[in-house]
Amino acid sequence: MRIEVQSAPFDLGAETTAFAEAQRASGAVVTFTGIVRDVEGGLIAMDIEHYPGMTEAALAEIAEEAKVRWSLEDALVVHRHGRLAPGETIMMVATAARHRKDAFEAAEFLMDFLKSRAPFWKREITQAGSAWVAAKETDEDALDRWQT
Repeated sequence: MRIEVQSAPFDLGAETTAFAEAQRASGAVVTFTGIVRDVEGGLIAMDIEHYPGMTEAALAEIAEEAKVRWSLEDALVVHRHGRLAPGETIMMVATAARHRKDAFEAAEFLMDFLKSRAPFWKREITQAGSAWVAAKETDEDALDRWQT
């Protein structure tokens, strides 16, 4: 299991290939990539802040929970911070499991956690100014389905 929180861009293809090639007992690898989107057409950038140490620990804890709940062989979470422009990659999740259902569900679980609970703070910068991104009810609802 690997957790990376970094400001530098990452090579999605290289990360995916390396992760998949390291799997020997898995029958499925699932990946997801998050990209800065400009829905309204006025986004200049997104600033993503975090607390070093605390963020990595929270991500490692939730990845370990996913690993146990879905019998994952491996998991990878890469998440960027700093100023990102529309079209840039924010994050990726990769999961490896013996069966695809476990790999898909674990990846969804990790993505829902990253969207709702991971200690990142996002601020959108537009020509009109800047504003912190508030939690969305739909993101909270998505996370609710994983409560046991």
